Amino acid sequence: MTSNRILAKLSSVLLALVIAGSGVTFASAQRRRAPKPTPQASHASEPMSPEARQLVERAIDVACRERRRDPKGSVPIDEMQGRPSLPVRSAEAITGSERAQRLLPVAKDLVIESLNWLATEYRFSSRSSRLKLQQAIQRVRRVRRIRPDMDSRDNASVLMRNPVTITFGTIFLAGLPSDEAMISVLGHELVHIADGDHDALLALYGAVGKRASGLTGLDIRAQRAEELTCDLVGALAARKFVTATPDYDPLARRVSRAVAHNCVAEDEGDEDHLSPRDTIRALLSLNPALTQELVYGREERE
Repeated sequence: MTSNRILAKLSSVLLALVIAGSGVTFASAQRRRAPKPTPQASHASEPMSPEARQLVERAIDVACRERRRDPKGSVPIDEMQGRPSLPVRSAEAITGSERAQRLLPVAKDLVIESLNWLATEYRFSSRSSRLKLQQAIQRVRRVRRIRPDMDSRDNASVLMRNPVTITFGTIFLAGLPSDEAMISVLGHELVHIADGDHDALLALYGAVGKRASGLTGLDIRAQRAEELTCDLVGALAARKFVTATPDYDPLARRVSRAVAHNCVAEDEGDEDHLSPRDTIRALLSLNPALTQELVYGREERE
């Protein structure tokens, strides 16, 4: 483990202690709350065939290769961690902050659409489930501000006492130069906000985690399931954005931008997070259409 990662973990622990004393809840793309209990999931998990697993691995290779070729390719998160802090008024941070603020209304709409789709896909149709989903969607609609922060470095976060603002580390803002990548990360944070203080999306996290565990053989429960669901919604939102904003870039390149910040050399996870490459593996396993689009470079149609 590098000294940067050790310092990051120590900083996370100290920050958690300070926040616990102030009664504030912290949500981050890298670090969040204490693990939650895993509910009974309602969606069956299916094993993947060897051929499907091989296709996922090919898709991971394509996504990471496209990142290296892409003028708008994201900086992998392990590289972000090693970079010096950027002032809020630096040109890169300003550009990233303006991009995030411009895309926030679009991301909110796409996240709401994706949450509704997942509720149908995972069969959350009870009155209680639909009520919790509508409450979650209302929290998403109220988010209105991006706040750049030098001290947050390569993280994004929300304070549950101020759930209308997403705070982005300036390194993170600078490391996501494409609209697709920014939509993906905004989607992740918006799902944390949607969940709120009372775990409105806990059942969905459990269902996604159970299905992903069955497909990949990875242990995806509790906080890992929450983080993966946030990433899944972010990837779905980014993919919907690609459809809504056609351009001349190859489809595989645009799709890759939703996950390419996970194309790390130092692939480490922890008990609350899958490793970055396992995150890509789980996301592609959950969404075979993305796998097909990355490998074959064409849109999959039913």
